[in-house]
Amino acid sequence: MNDLYSETAKMGKRGVFTIPASLRKRFGLSEGSLLVAEEREDGILLRPAPTMPVEIYTDERIAEFLLTNTVDNEDYLSAREEVKALGLDPDAIPHKKPA
Repeated sequence: MNDLYSETAKMGKRGVFTIPASLRKRFGLSEGSLLVAEEREDGILLRPAPTMPVEIYTDERIAEFLLTNTVDNEDYLSAREEVKALGLDPDAIPHKKPA
């Protein structure tokens, strides 16, 4: 016996299709959820789109990366100059110095 749920819904103007509430709840969909519409031989498959959060880097975060990812003292001194060019004080940025 097939355990998958099926329900008929009607397409409205401009191709708007309302996914039944029970399916929205089951798959954690809400207003603004991204979906992938995929062509299949037997029809159209709608599925939740995988998404990853995006971090927008502030100048402070960029400075932290620059200072923490240095490999030696010369590289570290160069990174300090880059941080200063961002208008930041390298000593005010939390970071690890190279060993």
